[in-house]
Amino acid sequence: MSLLRFNVINEAIKRKAVVVGAPEGRPSDYFGYNVFNKEKMLKYLPKKSYDALRNTMENGTPLDITTADVIADGMKKWATELGVTHYTHWFQPLTGGTAEKHDSFIEPDGNGGVLEEFSGKLLIQQEPDASSFPSGGIRNTFEARGYSAWDPTSPAFVIDDTLCIPTIFISYTGETLDYKAPLLKALEAANKAATEVCHYFDPKVSKVYSYLGWEQEYFLVDEALWAARPDLVLSGRTLMGHESAKNQQLEDHYFGSIPTRVAAFMKDLEYEALKLGIPAKTRHNEVAPNQFELAPVYEETNLANDHNILLMSLMKKVARRHYFRVLLHEKPFKGINGSGKHNNWSLGTDTGVNLLSPGKTPQEKLQFITFLVNVTRAVWKHNGLLKASISSATNAHRLGANEAPPAIISIFLGTQVSAALDEIEKSDGNSVIKMDGKQSMKFSISHIPELLIDNTDRNRTSPFAFTGNRFEFRAVGSSSNCAGAMIALNTAVAEQLKLFKKQVDEKVAAGTSAEIAIIEILKQYITESKAIRFDGNGYSDEWKEEAIKRGLDYETSVPLIFDRFLEADTVKMYADTGVLSEKELHARAEVEWETYTKKIQIEARILGDMALNHIIPVASRYQELLLNKIDKVKRLFPDDKVDVLAKSDLDTVEEIAEHINKIRELTAKLIDTRKVANKISVEREKAIAYHDTVAVLLDEIRYHIDKLEFSVDNEMWPLPKYRELLFIR
Repeated sequence: MSLLRFNVINEAIKRKAVVVGAPEGRPSDYFGYNVFNKEKMLKYLPKKSYDALRNTMENGTPLDITTADVIADGMKKWATELGVTHYTHWFQPLTGGTAEKHDSFIEPDGNGGVLEEFSGKLLIQQEPDASSFPSGGIRNTFEARGYSAWDPTSPAFVIDDTLCIPTIFISYTGETLDYKAPLLKALEAANKAATEVCHYFDPKVSKVYSYLGWEQEYFLVDEALWAARPDLVLSGRTLMGHESAKNQQLEDHYFGSIPTRVAAFMKDLEYEALKLGIPAKTRHNEVAPNQFELAPVYEETNLANDHNILLMSLMKKVARRHYFRVLLHEKPFKGINGSGKHNNWSLGTDTGVNLLSPGKTPQEKLQFITFLVNVTRAVWKHNGLLKASISSATNAHRLGANEAPPAIISIFLGTQVSAALDEIEKSDGNSVIKMDGKQSMKFSISHIPELLIDNTDRNRTSPFAFTGNRFEFRAVGSSSNCAGAMIALNTAVAEQLKLFKKQVDEKVAAGTSAEIAIIEILKQYITESKAIRFDGNGYSDEWKEEAIKRGLDYETSVPLIFDRFLEADTVKMYADTGVLSEKELHARAEVEWETYTKKIQIEARILGDMALNHIIPVASRYQELLLNKIDKVKRLFPDDKVDVLAKSDLDTVEEIAEHINKIRELTAKLIDTRKVANKISVEREKAIAYHDTVAVLLDEIRYHIDKLEFSVDNEMWPLPKYRELLFIR
């Protein structure tokens, strides 16, 4: 083992579980401690200002500047009592992460000193430099002005010494340059369309909320081992590495006992998350070694998305306290399961009804079927766009493998729900909708209680599965901002519900009763969207062939998938709902193509550097040792024994030489191919070139490096191996 590898592995072995100060009291005692929530608003704001802010949060009523000043002062008083000295507008640019610029509260007092002040103007709006954020051509690099504007529906929070204020981010000319602004527009579009449809069933409904429950999968690796892998440090995944003899094949890690060091990290993370109002509820080992999951309680989609992007940052910070590094890449290790971020999505009314729960009365069941069928049709119509919303250079490694849904969007409904839709489709319009609730299952073991069985199973191969009272969008990648998928889904559903309302109203105006009109339109939709429904094995080759016959989007090239953002139906949908303009869509597509290119470009540079500067020199030194040994054998033994004694070493020398030559050849080709692609000025064409000509070489080079890892002396190999990275000590 190389001295470097020995030292970093030894360092990893010495790591102990970090003991953090045990939080006092129950989670309910410190939940939201660092959040300016309604409890803090009541304490620090006058009732009039509190009522005005609540009205803004719940009904979108604008705040006047005088009220904003009072709110800002109360927010500052609360924050400074926690030791806060700075504030920042916390936003989500098109990088997919978050951004912040910190300013202190101090202002000159005119007498040579300073005062701590925070006005409503500073709370509501700031002007961060927009020149270096991705804009997709909306802004020139020399045009720096951009604006961040407060989102009152997502409460401010404190991290360390800084008050963080969630905001949207727009250009000087008004186009959105972030994820939050279009998400808010999509949620409002879904609210308006869904509320109008709800009035067929309950006129008292005044608002419909979109809910999101994400499941964040991630890997942990020891920090010392991570630091010795340039590919992990710079790209988030291993670009080389021979498979470990043991990985996940025994299925012993899934839901297994959580390692002590990891449990300490999880406890610390949950404590910090709960203080920030993130309702972390579930933690467990995932399928692959060193892979884990955290899931919260459901929240309103905008807040849930903020909490997820905040947690991703928090995980990295807490992990370093425990000498870990968090890997959020969708496929950090070849040959074992990658990580996703299942987005559990539903719609609920302000009257407390889950619109995707079957209900008990005939009216409740019809309402459920109405929303279920409209969601199904929306996903069918825009299946290509939904795939584009979750596609990336990193998620492409995961989709279609045996741990994730295929790169074809389909819906799993389950036997009972599918049967109900089939019954409606062939009915005369007067049949009763049959939807049973949970059924009981009895065991012959006397002390085991009766179990309640859901009305649908789960299908892990489905990208978009109905799971009893919600849809689970399983194709979202672990490193993604949930807003990308949620913008597309909520907008598509909003467009679909508007169409449904229009068509039903036209029938009612022509003399048909509302109930009959609803059922007639639903029958039509069920027939139209049947192609998207698939309850079978999404991994099978037969399904891929069937999906093509059904007319579903089966494109697998990520740059070509991004074309779906600019299709006529997509442009019209976003324009009609007011979520994104055509100009903004073009910009986002440009950003996606550019990001794809850069990620493959970075990986190609890393692999080229490691191949030439890490792998080949080590392999050559080992080859030299073997040649020296062979030379000594030839000098010490007669010719008739040399062939026997040196044959194995000669074969190894020849094998190493072949792999070294192929690595040199392919690396030179990689560099030349990249140079050709870099000359392409059109982002879409450059991304396609990187996909078709550059990315394919990465696996070819890796193949030969992995073969060398298996052949070269373990003591000389410079990089931590899979068997060392994947099992926390």
